[in-house]
Amino acid sequence: MFEEIFIRKQMLPDKLLDYGFAREGSLYLYEQKIMNNAFCLNISIDVNGHLETKLTDSDTNEEYILYKTDACGAYVGEIRTAIETVLEDISDKCYEVSVFKTNQANMLISYIRNHYGDDLEFLWKKFPDNAIWRRKDNKKWYAAILTVSKSKLGFDTEERVEIIDLRLRPDEMEALLSQEHYYPGWHMNKKSWYTIILDDFISDEELRHRVDMSYELAK
Repeated sequence: MFEEIFIRKQMLPDKLLDYGFAREGSLYLYEQKIMNNAFCLNISIDVNGHLETKLTDSDTNEEYILYKTDACGAYVGEIRTAIETVLEDISDKCYEVSVFKTNQANMLISYIRNHYGDDLEFLWKKFPDNAIWRRKDNKKWYAAILTVSKSKLGFDTEERVEIIDLRLRPDEMEALLSQEHYYPGWHMNKKSWYTIILDDFISDEELRHRVDMSYELAK
């Protein structure tokens, strides 16, 4: 619910903290009274940008869940509007418009920023939807996120997709490329780079694992 408020938006952790969020482990937490203090709205955002809301009645301290259901009526409508107002303000002040459109691209941007402290570098003015990540210690690239035509990967279509290029040991490449949804590295040395389309066929967990592997290989 409320996902449309954050479409093509990328959270900025420092801005969340400035706004009043508190960091607890892997979560950013915030609470605010709404509806003339009748309810306490609790918001949690994990390091990958996934947002959850919880609403508690201030008098009974019981959770109010009707706003998350298909319930209709003026009162529940007012509650949804009040929550949307808070979330839109957070979106405006703590998020930036994202160049990349897919959920997995933005998940990886959040993961890498929070896990490694690295932001995307846009190196090519002619290609504003292509960027790379590099290690701070030796400046070596460990991932590139690019927007290309699927025909570049051997498909019979010009549909444009977002991809990530990652490092792998050359002796492991043949086995990986024998699996579905893994492709030779686009615009990279195909002996040590491979490509994944960010279309949810590879799980988020697997993507994060492969980014970690690529980061280590860039030592």
